[in-house]
Amino acid sequence: MPRITVLDDATINQIAAGEVIERPSAVVKELVENSVDAGATVITVEIKEGGISFIRITDNGSGIEESDMPYVFLRHSTSKIRNADDLLRIKSLGFRGEALSSIAAISQVELVTKTAESFTGIRYLIDGGVEKGTENIGCPSGTTFIIRNLFFNTPARRKFLKSPQTEAGYIQDFMERIAISHPEISFKFIISGQIKLHTSGNNNQRDVIYHIYGRDITSHLVSVKSEEHSFSMSGFIAKPAISRGNRNYENYFINGRFVRNPIIYKAIEEAFKPYIMLHRYPFTALMLTVDTELIDVNVHPAKLEVRFKNGEELFQFIYKSLKNTLEGRDLITEVYLTKEEEKEKVNQKLPEPFEIKRRQEEERSYQAPQRNFPGTNASQADPAIKEAIRETEIGRLKAYVDSAPSFLQENMDRRRAEGQEGEELLLEEAAYPKSISQAFTEQLVQKISEEAADGAAKEADGDMAGEAAFESAKEIDGYAAGGITGDAASAYEQISFLSREAVTGHKIIGQLFNTYWIVEFGDKMFIIDQHAAHEKVLYERIVKKLKEKEHFSQQLMPPIILSLNMREKEALVNNLDFLTEAGFEFEEFGGKEYAVRAVPGDLYNLVHYDVLIEIIDGLTEEGYNNTPEIILDKIASMSCKAAVKGSHKLSVEEAHALIEQLLTLENPYNCPHGRPVIISMSKYEVERKFKRII
Repeated sequence: MPRITVLDDATINQIAAGEVIERPSAVVKELVENSVDAGATVITVEIKEGGISFIRITDNGSGIEESDMPYVFLRHSTSKIRNADDLLRIKSLGFRGEALSSIAAISQVELVTKTAESFTGIRYLIDGGVEKGTENIGCPSGTTFIIRNLFFNTPARRKFLKSPQTEAGYIQDFMERIAISHPEISFKFIISGQIKLHTSGNNNQRDVIYHIYGRDITSHLVSVKSEEHSFSMSGFIAKPAISRGNRNYENYFINGRFVRNPIIYKAIEEAFKPYIMLHRYPFTALMLTVDTELIDVNVHPAKLEVRFKNGEELFQFIYKSLKNTLEGRDLITEVYLTKEEEKEKVNQKLPEPFEIKRRQEEERSYQAPQRNFPGTNASQADPAIKEAIRETEIGRLKAYVDSAPSFLQENMDRRRAEGQEGEELLLEEAAYPKSISQAFTEQLVQKISEEAADGAAKEADGDMAGEAAFESAKEIDGYAAGGITGDAASAYEQISFLSREAVTGHKIIGQLFNTYWIVEFGDKMFIIDQHAAHEKVLYERIVKKLKEKEHFSQQLMPPIILSLNMREKEALVNNLDFLTEAGFEFEEFGGKEYAVRAVPGDLYNLVHYDVLIEIIDGLTEEGYNNTPEIILDKIASMSCKAAVKGSHKLSVEEAHALIEQLLTLENPYNCPHGRPVIISMSKYEVERKFKRII
């Protein structure tokens, strides 16, 4: 047996460095976090060969005092804490005092630093933990670290690194997350001379998200803000339409620190569970603030793991906050037949070929009275001449009114193409009548005449008559469309498709493939999956009955016998009261067996051995999931088997009844498995496909 000896300092430092510095991204993480703690507002990170051969990190922070230089690279030397009591009140990102000594032990380090009060800066060199020199130099305030040849003296660790592209990807992931968590800091990330990330530091988190993730995710963001006792949360989540196959887009930060914690990601996923499909994960950028005395960040040298003193309360806080944010929102997914980039082109209608000549004539018939109308150059015209012209122009105006609808629509499209917005564009095509009756024609002519007479006493431009006609037509169109005024012309867009007010406006077109119902409402087409809709109706009905204890039990003959291990038996015993209230009846059957003698009556034909085992397995899951709601979800998910299937022909009356039932649901937008119940497509998309709009 070899004798026990004490390792030398170099070996000890390399062993310790292996815990803190696993790859180049760990170096960047530790040094950038130090820059944040130093109060920097601008931080630049540059790497080459994935950070293996070169890393440079520059900030404009407070710098390091010359008197502190002898202690910078010593193990467990730090300016963040003074004693063990400070570990309960950590507000900085770094505190262990291990990073710089670990980095110096396995690389060649050059440090240049200067405080704002100092006249000159300091340049310090250390190679593999051995000091190589120090000197005074001129430099700006702040700190610059240059790390060369990472793991040069530990080849065993270096050979386990990935390719430079992969290592650079890890660093970029960290830079993106630190930028989201600190939008008040301007970050620049450079790979081999190319800028990959550059944020403005304007303290706008949405801008940072747009810069990193692009327009698609940013356009679906929903703001989150909640506060309760020892917790507060702010930031953004994306609507369920945005989801990924892994948790890489679940960004959450505790007191500004990026962490991975099962309590938090389970709370997020439970809140999104009714809205997204199984094995899909949402996008989040959440800033959590927790009382420092309720959290332990001194769990792992990498500081990615944390422990909470009151994890159950935190779980409920996050879950309820996100659930309340998602509930009540219109989450109908809108689908596009064209690429999103193409939608930015001008929304200009193309006239039918045979209409081009007619429209040109309409425009000329409108322009003629405009040139001679009394409102034009009113200050130069003689009153007697004005009156004579006015009488002769009434006839022309009547002729103009007959063709007004088509020309006014073209006028509106022209203004929209020119980027005009506001009141003059309230005339929406969905509420625009294609003809104006004689009674409204008389009202329009009278109004134009009155405004023209008033215009004789005012300075006006040559387009006053056209504006008067346009504004008058808006009011008359509102009356002709059934009392919808100009301000309410786009009311359909303000009313949710699944609301009592909207039901009367639903126009059921028919059933597609005996599975999907097409409904027209406003300027959109809605497509409803009858199976998903009925499944969700049954799901929420069963959940409601179980919650309100409006159930009855149905005896099983013969009973179902379950064989449970120690852990499953403990979970069953702990939740037996709730299962009994829900309508289940469990009885010990000897040994490790339990007999299930009764089940809820609504689920009588759906409960079998595998379903019961799935429920018990759900009760044994680690974390903070053992709530009645989770048990209810597992029970009610069986409603899928009882729902009307696709390829089953329903009548129009049954479709109406199904939509009526959807109105009563808390979340009618997704089935229990997260699939969409309803999707929509705008008239714009359809007309683009038929080349009516360019």
